[in-house]
Amino acid sequence: MSAPQPGIFALGTLAHSYVELDLVDGASPADLVRAIAGLEEPRTTMGGVNLVSGFRPEVWGGPAPAGLHGFSEPVVGPDGFTMPATQHDAVLWVSGGSYDVVFDAVIGMLAALEGVAVLAHEVPGWTYHRDRDLTGFIDGTENDSVLVSPAEVLVPDGSPGAGGSVLLLQQWAHEARAWSALSTRRQEAAMGRTKADSVELEDKPESSHVARTDQEEFGQIFRRNTPYGSVADHGTMFVGFAADQGPLARMLDSMAGVGGPRDELTRYTTPLTGGYYFVPSVEDLNARGGSS
Repeated sequence: MSAPQPGIFALGTLAHSYVELDLVDGASPADLVRAIAGLEEPRTTMGGVNLVSGFRPEVWGGPAPAGLHGFSEPVVGPDGFTMPATQHDAVLWVSGGSYDVVFDAVIGMLAALEGVAVLAHEVPGWTYHRDRDLTGFIDGTENDSVLVSPAEVLVPDGSPGAGGSVLLLQQWAHEARAWSALSTRRQEAAMGRTKADSVELEDKPESSHVARTDQEEFGQIFRRNTPYGSVADHGTMFVGFAADQGPLARMLDSMAGVGGPRDELTRYTTPLTGGYYFVPSVEDLNARGGSS
């Protein structure tokens, strides 16, 4: 069985950095893949830090699910609500127990990639009351356990890109004042779950976030979202993994109001970025790293 990059399922990390990279002039996609594959110990934790590396599908060039492509066009709903496409060439997601070790690791990685890639976008992430997002609700409720999720969100053995996963990375800014002004009951109706214990509402509105992102309808994903930012400027980094692009793309269309009402949560959050990346297995990453 092909081994996934272990950081995908490394739950419990408190500090995060999401680093998106672009090729520098004169460097080739193969140069970028080799350089990232050559970062110290991509298969394991390093100094208490986990590294997950992914590539724009058009850059990766190795085995991957059929039809996989970058986030090249915005998602636009019937009312004009737009999720922007801000695709970059590669992503490094670094996580650890504290931000100092994450910071040091990222600085070292960027130095190692100098001459091949340039930093295009960086967002530090952190945990909020262990497992809640900045709405105050528990995040990732629909995730299955790490014993089950790999079979659901990794490319299956025997398929191109086996052991890899498709990553959707988005930065969402929160309209905290407007959200906080809602009563708990209205917040629960918008989310489709109870706030205290994340029980799904039996009479949840069709426009609720839970209804618009129903994994039984769109397919299984594994969420590793974290909050980001300061008091003045903050939100959620959406980090979603799936075995193919379909569940993620269908979920975004549904949230934007394609084929139904627009997700009520989008009235209080604004997407700022959007990129799809293929996160190859350890074996495929090492194989591409060794190519000349």
